[in-house]
Amino acid sequence: MTGAPIRVALVDDQQLVRAGLRMIVESDPAMTVVGEAGDGRAAVDLVIRSSPDVVLMDVRMPVLDGIQAAARLTAAGVPARILMLTTFDLDEYVHDALRAGASGFLLKDAPPDQLLAAIRVVAAGDALLDPAVTRRLIEQVIHRVASLESPLRRAVDELTEREREVFRLIARGLSNAEIAAQLYLGEATVKTHVGRVLAKLGVRDRVQAVVAAYESGEVVPGVD
Repeated sequence: MTGAPIRVALVDDQQLVRAGLRMIVESDPAMTVVGEAGDGRAAVDLVIRSSPDVVLMDVRMPVLDGIQAAARLTAAGVPARILMLTTFDLDEYVHDALRAGASGFLLKDAPPDQLLAAIRVVAAGDALLDPAVTRRLIEQVIHRVASLESPLRRAVDELTEREREVFRLIARGLSNAEIAAQLYLGEATVKTHVGRVLAKLGVRDRVQAVVAAYESGEVVPGVD
């Protein structure tokens, strides 16, 4: 193993679930558990105190739910990445959780190797959604009417033509390498464009950029 291990905080109101998550995380020598919490309020204190790289956060919890906890951590400028866990692929909280600052969403019944891979992806600064959750998210978003006068729509209109091309390809789920190949650009150039798109739209990562693409009407499902 090279470099410091990925520091992970576990947040779930069920002790048995936390114990199972701890076993999975600690089975990877490149990861370490820095603490546990059983509700959202305790999670906020834990994350601020222990500075984890990734927080595995249950959506539904007492005292303060995962969405509220994520929103408080995001508002506080905490750099930890939040990976939301849920039992249901049709969860009415998906959209709100991503808007609150979550970097990913994964089903609790995902196999251990998928969970570990998700932690690595999120820790690296990328974003992740379970495919089933992605479908549900898009279905939710397309039922919202995109206002041409909304701040988000105006922000999209401020993108350069190249940035809008990159934005649309992000929304289709392409990686930087795939975007570079499609637009005949270098990966470093694409990375720069992606950074500018995220900054101009005021979103934290690629998952929130996907949400923004559908909410603003820039991308319509089924239309390239």
